Amino acid sequence: MKALLKAEQLLALRRQLELGLPLVPRPYLALAQQIGAEESQVLAQMHQWQRQQLFRRIGLVLNHRALGFAANAMLVLDIPDALVDEVGHRLGREAGISLCYQRPRRLPQWRYNLFCMIHGRRREQVEAQIQALLEQHLLSDLPHQVLFSTQAFKQCGARFAPAPPDGARAHG
Repeated sequence: MKALLKAEQLLALRRQLELGLPLVPRPYLALAQQIGAEESQVLAQMHQWQRQQLFRRIGLVLNHRALGFAANAMLVLDIPDALVDEVGHRLGREAGISLCYQRPRRLPQWRYNLFCMIHGRRREQVEAQIQALLEQHLLSDLPHQVLFSTQAFKQCGARFAPAPPDGARAHG
């Protein structure tokens, strides 16, 4: 049986994971070395957290602008409540949509409840793609807006571990 991680190692592992996986061939070994543990302990802890449903997946945040995708738009739609799940699942499977999610309306100012992110190299390309999606899914007549990004902000994953005490610094 693998030895359990100590409380301070668990907290250090959470902090390191929030910074992202190290870009090395064996990221869990690197994490283990950073917290003074064995790779097998880190992997066992990750499996335990997943079994406890503390996370569903480990993802990747791409810098789409650096890859040449500078025309990024959020298509917002006002979908009837009875149809929003079905329409969201259909749109979420489309190759050009990177995110698709439902949010509550904020009436009377904001009527939209379905959000779809589309990335493209040129604005015209994204506009044409959105028009094709609306027509293909028979959504053209529903209220919608296309909101193009005008500024890029730093993206990062969720933060749940308490901040290190003053003077201490997480290494990443």
